[in-house]
Amino acid sequence: MSRTTRYRLVGLGAGAVLLATAALPAPAHAEEVTDYAIAVDPSATGPAIPRTMYGVFFEDINRAADGGLYAELVQNRSFEYSTADNASYTPLTSWTVSGTARAADDSGRLNERNRTYLALAAGSSVTNAGYNTGIAVRDGERYDFSVWARAEAGATLTVSLQDSGGPLATARRIAVKKNGWAKYKATFTATRTSTTGRLTVAADGAAALDMVSLFPRDTYKHEPNGLRKDLAEKVAALRPGFVRFPGGCLVNTGSMRDYSEASGWQRKRSYQWKDTVGPVEQRATNANFWGYNQSYGLGYYEYFRFAEDIGAMPLPVVPALVTGCGQNQAVADDALLERHIQDTLDLIEFANGPATSTWGKVRARMGHPKPFHLTHIEVGNEENLPAEFFARFQRFRAAVQAKYPYMKVVSNSGPDDSGTTFDTAWKLNRDAKVDMVDEHYYNSPQWFLQNNDRYDSYDRQGPKVFLGEYASQGNAFKNGLAEAAFMTGLERNADVVRLASYAPLFANEDYVQWRPDLVWFNNHASWGSANYEVQKLFMTNVGDRVVPSTATGTPSVSGPITGAVGLSTWNTSAAFDDVRVTGADGSPLLGDDFSGDASKWTHTGAGSWAVQDGRYVQTDDTAENTMVQAGDPSWHDYDLHVKATKKSGKEGFLVAFGVKDTGNYFWWNLGGWNNTQSAVEQAVDGGKSTLMTKAGSVETGRAYDIDVKVRGRQVTLYLDGEEWGSFTDDKPAEPFRQVVTRDAKTGELIVKVVNAQSAAARTAIDLGGAEVASRARATTLAAAPDAVNSETSTAVAPRTSTVTGIAGKFTYTFPANSITFLRIKEKQ
Repeated sequence: MSRTTRYRLVGLGAGAVLLATAALPAPAHAEEVTDYAIAVDPSATGPAIPRTMYGVFFEDINRAADGGLYAELVQNRSFEYSTADNASYTPLTSWTVSGTARAADDSGRLNERNRTYLALAAGSSVTNAGYNTGIAVRDGERYDFSVWARAEAGATLTVSLQDSGGPLATARRIAVKKNGWAKYKATFTATRTSTTGRLTVAADGAAALDMVSLFPRDTYKHEPNGLRKDLAEKVAALRPGFVRFPGGCLVNTGSMRDYSEASGWQRKRSYQWKDTVGPVEQRATNANFWGYNQSYGLGYYEYFRFAEDIGAMPLPVVPALVTGCGQNQAVADDALLERHIQDTLDLIEFANGPATSTWGKVRARMGHPKPFHLTHIEVGNEENLPAEFFARFQRFRAAVQAKYPYMKVVSNSGPDDSGTTFDTAWKLNRDAKVDMVDEHYYNSPQWFLQNNDRYDSYDRQGPKVFLGEYASQGNAFKNGLAEAAFMTGLERNADVVRLASYAPLFANEDYVQWRPDLVWFNNHASWGSANYEVQKLFMTNVGDRVVPSTATGTPSVSGPITGAVGLSTWNTSAAFDDVRVTGADGSPLLGDDFSGDASKWTHTGAGSWAVQDGRYVQTDDTAENTMVQAGDPSWHDYDLHVKATKKSGKEGFLVAFGVKDTGNYFWWNLGGWNNTQSAVEQAVDGGKSTLMTKAGSVETGRAYDIDVKVRGRQVTLYLDGEEWGSFTDDKPAEPFRQVVTRDAKTGELIVKVVNAQSAAARTAIDLGGAEVASRARATTLAAAPDAVNSETSTAVAPRTSTVTGIAGKFTYTFPANSITFLRIKEKQ
C-alpha cells in the first residue's frame, strides 16, 4: 500500500505556510480525511434576521447621480456650473458655441433659484457633449427633448442629434413664441446606435434657453424625470432591504444655510432636502463636496420613489450642524439649528403626512398622494467631534420623537472602527439609550478576515448597529472573499447588527473620486464588481433566522513582526535625523545622522528627498506617501529611534517599521487626517487598516523624538520619551468562515461557507440530526484572488449546481478561493 502526502495552504499573505499531512487510502465505509468540520444545531434558536438586514447606500460620489443613476443625458443642462463647484468650470462647461452665446445672470432668468440662462444670438447654436464619450443612444429607441425658452421677437429652434458619422435622428424644429418663458418638447427616435452623440440647439432668431434636456423614454419605472434603467435594475436585483441616502459627506460639509438671497445664494452647502423637491426647473443647484456640480434633478422624491419601487425601506440622512470629512466645525447658531430641526420634522411630514398636510400636499402634487411609510431617519454622518455632535443630535431626537414617537432616530460613531472618537461616541449613544448607531470603516482584506468576531462581544441590551459604510479597499475577488468572511459574522450577530450596506454604490469610470465601488458604469454600459456578486449572493439568500453552528479553524504559524524601517510624509514637508536601529541585545543594525549621503535609503514612494544641513528632507508638501526605506526585511525584535521635524504642509510625518515591501508594512502616522489625529496603520498587500488611534497634532518647526520598540508581535511606541501606546498584532486572519441560516418560506437550511485560501477545503458537515433531502442546490462564486469584473469580462459570476449525497452527515469540498451557499431542504 503506497503512502501519499497532501499539502494545504494555511494562513494568508506573507504568513502563509504549507503543511504536509499524511493521507492514507481509506476503506470504503470510513469517512474521508477532512480539513475542517462544521457542526450545526438545528434544534437551537439563533437570532432572527430582519428583512432589512442588507441594503444599499447611495451617495452622489463618482458622478453617481448626474451622469449616472439620473437618466438625464445633457450635462450642465441649466448652465449653472460654476468655479464654486470646480475651479475649471464655467456656465458653458460641456457646451460648444457656434456664433454668439453668453451665460446670463440677470432679471431675465427663468426663476430665482435657477439663476443662469443662455442668451443665444440669431444664427447661433450650442452643442452639448454629454458625459463620458458623449450622448449614448440606441437604434430604434425614443428620446424626449425639452427646453425652457423665450424670444422677444419669436424664433425657431432647430434641435439635432448627431455624431461624427452624421445624424442620429431626424432633426426637430420648435417655434418659440413671444410671450415669455415656456417649456417646449420634442421626441427623437434614434436611427442608429452611438456612444459619441452630440445634441445641438440652433436658433434663427435671438432666444434665451434654460433647462435643455434629453431623456431616454425607456427609464426605470417612471418618466419623465426617471432613472437610468440598467443602473436601477442592478440595484433592484440585489433585493435590498433599505436605501440610505443622500450621504455621506454631502450631508455634513459646507454651509448649513439655505439657497437664497439672504445667504448670498450660497453654493457650497450641505445637502438639504427642501432644495431637491418640486418642479425640477425650480430646484436649487449646489457644489458637490466631491468636486463637481449636482443639479438635484435626482432629489428626495425620486429617492423615496426608487426605494418604494424596489421594495426597500427609505433611510434618509439629515445634517446635524457639525461638519465632518476633514472640515470638523460645530455650527454655533441656535436659530439655524432650530430651522434644521423643523426641516427634519417637515421631511417626515413630506414622507408620511396626509395629502392635505402642508408637505404631504407637495408630495401629492409631485404624483404620490399615498405616504412613503418612513420609519427610520439618520442625523449626521461621521462627525469627528462627538460631544458637539451628540448635543445637537439629542435635540433632533427629542423633537422627532415628541411628534413622531414611532420614528427610529439613528446616530453614528464617527469615521473609524475604533479610537478615541469611536469610544466617546459609543459611550454617549449607550448612555442615552439611542436606538441605533451607524458605524463606518474602510479597511484591508486582512482586517476583515481578522475581525469576523467583532460583534460577538457587543452588548445585547445596548443600541443596535447600522453598519452604514464598509469595504475592503479593492474590487478584486480577494476583497470580496474577505468581505464575505466578515458578513458571516454580521449574520451570526443579527441581534446586534440590524442593517448593513457596502459603500460606495456607484462609480462612473471617467469621474472617480473614491475606490472601490460596487457598480461601475460609463455612458452606455454597467457592470457589477466582484464585490457586487458577493453582496448579491448574500442579499438574495439571507434566510429568516440564524441556526447556531460551529466550525474548526485553520492552524496557523505566526512568527515575530519582521521588516525594514521607513520614513514618509503625506501632503507635508519634513526633516528626519539621527536614525538608529538596534537589536534587542543592543547590537547596532543601522545608524544614519545624514552627515554624508543617503545611500542607505531606497526611495519607493512619491515626493522629493535630499540631504540638507545634516538632515534627510522631503521637500514636496503636496506629495502623498513619499516613503523611503532602509535595512533588512528579515529584521525582528529591534528598537527604532528617529528625530522628525515638520517643515510645512497639511499633516505631520510617518515612521514605518516591519517594512516588507511597498504594500506590506506598519507605520506610525503622526499628525494625520489634516493634522487632527495620530494612528498606527498596517498595510497588507496595499490595503491599510488602523490598529490604534488618538487625537493629536504636530507643531511645525518642532523636533520630535520618536521611538518604536518591536518585540515578537508586541509593539510599544514612545513620543518624546513618554509611552504613547502599544499593541499586539497576533489576531489570526482566519480564511475559513461559515454561518447557517434557515429560510422558513422555503423550508431550507442555508449553509454559507467562505474559503479564502488557495487550497480546497474538504469539510465534514454535521447537520445535528436534521432530516434533509438527499439533493441540495449549490451557488458558488470561485475565481482567482486577483480576478476583477469589467465591461467586457465577468471573471467573477455565480454558478449554480445540484449536489447529491446530502445527509445528516456528509462531506463537501469547498473550492479554493470560493464562497458557497448550500440550500438544503429540511424534511417536515
